[in-house]
Amino acid sequence: MTDQIVAIIAICAILILVGTALGLTDRKNFSPGWLAVATALVFANDAMLTRVYGLIPDLLPDSDWNWQGKLMALALSLGVAALGMFGWRRSGLTLRQYPGSLRPAAFAFAAYVLFFLVIALAFDAGDATAETVAFQLTMPGLEEEIFYRGILLLALNEAFRGRIRLLGIGWGWGALLSSMVFGLAHAFSYSAGEGFALDPIYLALTAIPSLLAVWLRERTGSLLLPITAHNLGNALPLML
Repeated sequence: MTDQIVAIIAICAILILVGTALGLTDRKNFSPGWLAVATALVFANDAMLTRVYGLIPDLLPDSDWNWQGKLMALALSLGVAALGMFGWRRSGLTLRQYPGSLRPAAFAFAAYVLFFLVIALAFDAGDATAETVAFQLTMPGLEEEIFYRGILLLALNEAFRGRIRLLGIGWGWGALLSSMVFGLAHAFSYSAGEGFALDPIYLALTAIPSLLAVWLRERTGSLLLPITAHNLGNALPLML
């Protein structure tokens, strides 16, 4: 677990350094305190996913997937969303969609699914067990969207309040930084024997749909479509 700890510390350091550099370009709209909150959330999320780096016993040792870590991370995100400084609706945990948002959101939703359909056709996912299908249809979208497009995006949006209106939503550095962290969490690693490694292809394959999910979240005001698209995209290769 030492390698995982080094990797997440490095990701947190990247977030702080890049975030501070961006914040200093627009100081009046920058909150270092909220950037620190966002960084703490990234570390805490990783700790939950790894059962606090192995300190908490594995209650599902025969499972092929990290149900326990995902559920722990999901519970933490829901707990944070319940805090007054976040809030359920501000975190996107609502079924209510912004008026007039569903029609344009349908195109982004279709683009997200099409992106993963192309990947599914390009790469053979192999045979899938019932547990694999069940996991991919539930946990990735629930845990990752509530964290990355929910509480983390909210914290980063508070850290960087400057906005540019484009494609129907206000884009800020929070959208890009949350997508960057999401990509690094999947494509960045550390090994004591080989050092740091970054898979640029995997980074692109995660960061690009992450931006689509951010648009869905911001345009509709809800995580419902991002969660649905994420789980469908993950499960799609298993169904072809």
